[in-house]
Amino acid sequence: MKVLMLNGSPHEKGCTYTALTEVAKELNKAGIETEILHVGGDDVRGCMGCGACVKLGRCIYNNDKVNEAVEKLKGSDGLVVGSPVHYASAGGAITSFLDRFFYSGSAYAVHKPGAAVASARRAGTTATLDQLNKYFMISQMPVVSSQYWNMVHGSCPEDVKKDEEGMQIMRVLGRNMAWLLQSIEAGKKAGISCPQPETEKKRTNFIR
Repeated sequence: MKVLMLNGSPHEKGCTYTALTEVAKELNKAGIETEILHVGGDDVRGCMGCGACVKLGRCIYNNDKVNEAVEKLKGSDGLVVGSPVHYASAGGAITSFLDRFFYSGSAYAVHKPGAAVASARRAGTTATLDQLNKYFMISQMPVVSSQYWNMVHGSCPEDVKKDEEGMQIMRVLGRNMAWLLQSIEAGKKAGISCPQPETEKKRTNFIR
């Protein structure tokens, strides 16, 4: 099994990376492969709503890692998204990235466990987690939690490592995701299949 981890921080080996690696260690201990893909340092454009991905099967823009990440998602069993807090919300780059990532590749995320991790100096983490979790929830992904909100605090990696509670939260998150992945795998072997979608997806507009 494998978990794809997206690092949405502009800093490749910063606070968000430190949190993600703590989660990855626990997944690795359980025999689950992990890959951290740094996407927050790229020049990422937002979704234009052009609908080309529906026809092409991929995002029309190829100047960043969105299509690469979707391909990696196809071969992954779970997803972890990490983001720093910028103005009490997820960073701009990871927000634009996830808009296009899920719009073009959400079909490959269905029923795969997802978890969000937020990193902040002081505040805005719960708002950021709420924002990130919405991508999972609209894509029928089981959301993985920990013993507290999935967050760490610090201005640099050394600070984050001193956040004993935050690091413990990351370890528990990793073990919880490993357990859920193993449970899903055991269920498949026991003949339990994924829920089947309804034949028609309803869309009700507020204004008609």
